[in-house]
Amino acid sequence: MEYQALKKRVFSMLQIGNRSDIPSRLFDIGIAATIIINITVMIMLTFSEFNPWMPILKNIEFITIIIFCIEYALRIWTAEFLFPDVSPARAKWLFIRSFDGIIELLTILPFFFLSGFVAFRMLRVVRIFHLFRINAQYDSFNVIKTVLYEKRNQIFSSVFIILILVLASSLFMYHAEHDAQPNVFRNAFSAIWWSVSTLLTVGYGDIYPVTPIGKAMAIVIAFLGVGAVALPTGIISAGFVEQYAAMAGKTDDQEIHLHTMVVDIDSNWIGKTIHDIEDESGAIIVVVRRDGKRILPDSDYHVKMGDVLAVSRLEDE
Repeated sequence: MEYQALKKRVFSMLQIGNRSDIPSRLFDIGIAATIIINITVMIMLTFSEFNPWMPILKNIEFITIIIFCIEYALRIWTAEFLFPDVSPARAKWLFIRSFDGIIELLTILPFFFLSGFVAFRMLRVVRIFHLFRINAQYDSFNVIKTVLYEKRNQIFSSVFIILILVLASSLFMYHAEHDAQPNVFRNAFSAIWWSVSTLLTVGYGDIYPVTPIGKAMAIVIAFLGVGAVALPTGIISAGFVEQYAAMAGKTDDQEIHLHTMVVDIDSNWIGKTIHDIEDESGAIIVVVRRDGKRILPDSDYHVKMGDVLAVSRLEDE
């Protein structure tokens, strides 16, 4: 029992959002400070001006990585409380392959292997966003994920159209300019570089047409590029408008007979989605409050310890 109590206590400290628990809050602030220090040192290591302090910076980096390793190990150890409906081994695997688990792993691995992927440590900033509730009003990360998922087919179609335009324009330009500039438009890849920079309206200017027909094609391709960029942008913008409109009207048709439920450490709702909870309990979760902030959740929103749920039972309707 003492072992399980200790594991529960560690789990409660690892979770974000319990302002009333001082040790948990101090742990969150400490991890946030470690993330900031690690990223700052990572940037400082790229400056030759800091060469005299390189050994000190390397040691600081090593200490922060060790802290990340300990946190990652503790999260795997306590994963059974995050996924209480599965076996402990299965819970550990679910955490390892989850979004948070992958971010934790990508933070650690570049220090020991794959040094070129050290920029993945920037993903740790997401934890700071969660800690200080930068996106709490509408759970912005959840909104972005929902929009991209719901518009995935349209986005894929628009990206496919852009790919066709890139390939077609590169081949046109290669045949129009190769004879005049054999060292510039040497092959199809050189033309692809030009077409990408033109279609995406970057226009580096390192490769450009000199023949009349090449210039004429470049004008047409530049105009097509404006539309190519606007197409996925418009789709995603429309998705955000639809999502926020749906969130604003989510509670319009709900009954006022609500009661609140606090998700504590013994709750079997921790880590579950709104969809799963509503299916199991026969309830409608209207609003989630986290640290006093109102969140209008979608079906994929994951409940965490400390959340306060405003619930309307079906029988109350």
